Amino acid sequence: METVAAAVTHDPPPTAGGRQGKPLIVTEDADLLDDLLRLCAAAGATPEVHHGVPGGRGGWESAPLVLVGDDAVRRVRGAARRNGVVLVGRDQDDSGVWRRAVEIGADHVLMLPDGEQWLVDRIADVAEGVGRPALTVGVIGGRGGAGASTLACALAVTSAREGLRTLLVDADPLGGGLDVLLGGETAEGLRWPAFAASRGRVGGGALEESLPELHSLRVLSWDRGDCVAVPPPAVRAVLAAARRRGGTVVVDLPRRMDNGVAEVLAQLDMGLLVVPAELRAVAAAGRVTAAVGMVLHDLRVAVRGPYAPGLDDREVARLLGLPLAGEVPVESQLLRPHGGRTPPGAAGRGPLARFCKEFWERVLLETGAA
Repeated sequence: METVAAAVTHDPPPTAGGRQGKPLIVTEDADLLDDLLRLCAAAGATPEVHHGVPGGRGGWESAPLVLVGDDAVRRVRGAARRNGVVLVGRDQDDSGVWRRAVEIGADHVLMLPDGEQWLVDRIADVAEGVGRPALTVGVIGGRGGAGASTLACALAVTSAREGLRTLLVDADPLGGGLDVLLGGETAEGLRWPAFAASRGRVGGGALEESLPELHSLRVLSWDRGDCVAVPPPAVRAVLAAARRRGGTVVVDLPRRMDNGVAEVLAQLDMGLLVVPAELRAVAAAGRVTAAVGMVLHDLRVAVRGPYAPGLDDREVARLLGLPLAGEVPVESQLLRPHGGRTPPGAAGRGPLARFCKEFWERVLLETGAA
């Protein structure tokens, strides 16, 4: 059993057909019920309300979250023990609340109004049907022009083609916009400046639906207006929402460190450092490695040819002290202007597409997300 400051540490019970059920509220306290209904509305959930353990088939056992008012402890004392029960009260000085929580097998004790934001987050998780978070991969260039944006787009396009829910995030406001690289700069949908005022929790479903859809994936990029600073809390909220939707998230990272980039790095599962196989690029990549490695602990190098004398992909990885993710193929058509508007990897064939497909197969299996 944990206090309001901790997070739920279990998966909610599955409901019939694999769908998420409604949260269950058990109370006869009219004022407490009003508050709980208000918090459910804020989280986008419609609960079931009962005065005691609901009759019928599976109501208590199948609800993904059960909120028991302190007034209702006696009425639920004999109910089957299960995860996801929260005892909700108001009296901060009532030491007996812990004993009552043990009696009903509650995971958490929550006191209003202090615990409102925590509870809204938990209810919203139920409403969104939160499962395994997205596998989140950041791509960064070891030097300018290394091809990181090209690889990020190709990875995202390949992920979507393999049937995974995919979000491509442009974290570089000075990069010109990944929607341009995908041929969708005029596509309808929100860009980063629209989220600059975000605070607290951002709904994952609402985020996904609001973004441009290009080549079967969603894209969060920058517009062509004045550069707008997105505060770190907004970056954190948006990336957390993206991860909650599952699938994959690919982030094109800038070659600089600030508080916003640090927020992105903190949510990555791994990073790919794209390094051309030349000594100057390796030297520059060493500085990037030192900066990024302070936040991101799983950083791998993807080496791009052609190779300078004395260098190969393993030697570049050794010089940087990083695991080798592989050799990024260079396709001649990618070096020409994108007049054809065909995104990297979109054809599904060729060396770059094969590299991306093999990368996802390997890391999805490695992380258990396959």
